Amino acid sequence: MASLRKRIWGWYFFDWASQPYNTLLLTFIFAPYMKELMGDGSAAQTVWGYGIGATGIIIALCAPLLGAIADRAGGRMRFIWLFSLMYVLGAWGLWYAAPGNFNVWLIMASFGVGMIGMEFATIFTNSMLPDLAKREDMGRVSGSGWAFGYLGGMLALIVMLALFAENAAGKTLIGISPILGLDPALREGTRSVGPITALWYGVFMIPFFLWVREVRHPNPVPMLTAARGAWPELKSTLRSLPQQRSLFAYLLSSMFYRDALNGIYFFGGIYAAGVLGWSIVDVGIFGILGTITGATFAWLGGKADDRFGPKRVITFNVVVLTLVAIGVVYISRESVFGMAVGSNSSLPDVAFYAMGGLIGAAGGALQSASRTMMVRQSNPEKITESFGLYALTGKATSFIAPLTIGLMTQLSDSQQIGITPLIVLFLLGLVLLVWVNPEGDHKA
Repeated sequence: MASLRKRIWGWYFFDWASQPYNTLLLTFIFAPYMKELMGDGSAAQTVWGYGIGATGIIIALCAPLLGAIADRAGGRMRFIWLFSLMYVLGAWGLWYAAPGNFNVWLIMASFGVGMIGMEFATIFTNSMLPDLAKREDMGRVSGSGWAFGYLGGMLALIVMLALFAENAAGKTLIGISPILGLDPALREGTRSVGPITALWYGVFMIPFFLWVREVRHPNPVPMLTAARGAWPELKSTLRSLPQQRSLFAYLLSSMFYRDALNGIYFFGGIYAAGVLGWSIVDVGIFGILGTITGATFAWLGGKADDRFGPKRVITFNVVVLTLVAIGVVYISRESVFGMAVGSNSSLPDVAFYAMGGLIGAAGGALQSASRTMMVRQSNPEKITESFGLYALTGKATSFIAPLTIGLMTQLSDSQQIGITPLIVLFLLGLVLLVWVNPEGDHKA
């Protein structure tokens, strides 16, 4: 069996391999490209919101059942293979988003398939954390994994901006035409983000599949038997949740604050493109800054997690993100935090870059601490089911942020007013943390 150190590094490579779906597709390259395809920031934000919201509903309904099946049958690795295939096929399909010749339903369906693959694979890899680290080391291991993932996302973003994604003049960030003979007039450099994301995942999952070995299930049952028994067992778990006050409160809290954080990630690129008029290259530079602070503070947050506990880390970062969400609403080409600026002022850009740095820093530390908090709240015998519930609560309301943003944007015809639901979601998550015991119900 591979050494523990090699297994941990193999586990880190999942974060490295999968992060570009978030960095390149959800936020910094494909999302602002949707604005160019649709021709209008509000229309793009509406379609993006409805599409991601519908995908979130599917994930919410299926995630806990899959976790319950895996806990009964074992064999988490085979699930990861299946969902990895969905990730690759879905991402590759985004190549067909050609300007003037694309089917928005097909593009959003491809995006949804890849996103489902990413989210479900994450459930099973996250549930392996207790097999890799002692309780007192989980914060460091989780934080290092998130940091490594952010670095992977940053490198992928730099490659895209430098060599592929073109601006209005048909040049990349370093002033060259897209490499490999890609036609900038057809936006082939930017559209290649789909196949590049798919290839990146396929190549960098190799260490994961070579080095990570699943701990053998003590009493596995056949897959069909596990599937038949999963729903009754899940119903029993759901009925008992209100009696597990700390776990119940944490699932509800994380449901709201993670939905809000994802909303910032999903709409940050479209918001900057529509409100500030940024190009994809501008949004990409914004993304590089966010991934640098994200990697740094995910790593530092892991150390803070081990020292102070995940609850304090989560609380601090939710407060920071609430303030950031409020601040973003008050940044536009005409004013910054209520102060009028000239049409040629760079202050809105500087302010939004600063918000991006804070989003990366707080988001990285928050996601790392949330993963270790879930382990502390979980029943060790139902760890994959617990992460399925974590995904359920992360997606049960995951449609709220994108759909309410889509609805508010449509009703107000304003991207700034459209993102105000994020503030409410962060505050709900913060209030519910009051009832969370840092060590879970078994230590309550």
